[in-house]
Amino acid sequence: MKQLEVQIMGQSYLLGCPEGGESRFQAAVQRVDQAMCRIRDAGKVKARDRIAVLAALNLAFDLTESEVQRDQKNPAPGAAQAASAPSDIDHDRLSGLIAKLDAALGDDGRLI
Repeated sequence: MKQLEVQIMGQSYLLGCPEGGESRFQAAVQRVDQAMCRIRDAGKVKARDRIAVLAALNLAFDLTESEVQRDQKNPAPGAAQAASAPSDIDHDRLSGLIAKLDAALGDDGRLI
């Protein structure tokens, strides 16, 4: 495993990266940095750990949305009906979780 030094929200980190995965790793670092900086720059959340959690949840939500859209466009053969029901349930559960987190965070800021 290769060690790379990266910057996230102005702080240096030395992180392990799989051999041959450097470009994908750097792209992931850039996405995390952008997500965290966007939350920080909004000015509602100050603590780095809260910013990191909110950024992680936003990125996970975006990933889940992409997976749902991909599954709806390309359902598995013979499983079109079965594939849509869990996605809807997962989306509803994720939306409910985000609402609960928003309520718990109060004035610190909304997730999305």
